[in-house]
Amino acid sequence: MPTLIRLYIRQVLVGFGLSAVFVAMLLHLDVARLGQLVANSDDGGVAVIMLWVFNGIVFAGVQFAMSIMRLSDNTPSGGARMKAEQALLPVRVDSRSDRNGPRNLPSQFRR
Repeated sequence: MPTLIRLYIRQVLVGFGLSAVFVAMLLHLDVARLGQLVANSDDGGVAVIMLWVFNGIVFAGVQFAMSIMRLSDNTPSGGARMKAEQALLPVRVDSRSDRNGPRNLPSQFRR
């Protein structure tokens, strides 16, 4: 099994574990009287499962994103770096134009 798939499965399991702890704390601490509502409702079990699954999806996504971002080695890579003498310089261009284009454009850019 590829390493990235194993990492994803592990992070999903961690996310759903965190979700279970989070939902248990919500119900135990009776936040917004949620524990009382679930205990006194006929469909309280469905509500708990929905809370666990939906929070699990969110926590798993965040967990996986954090683990992927931590894989970076923070070394600069990719394209060549622009040297100081090759730096781009701003060019003043007049907004008025005639038939042949802007007036103060360098000759290599004129039509």
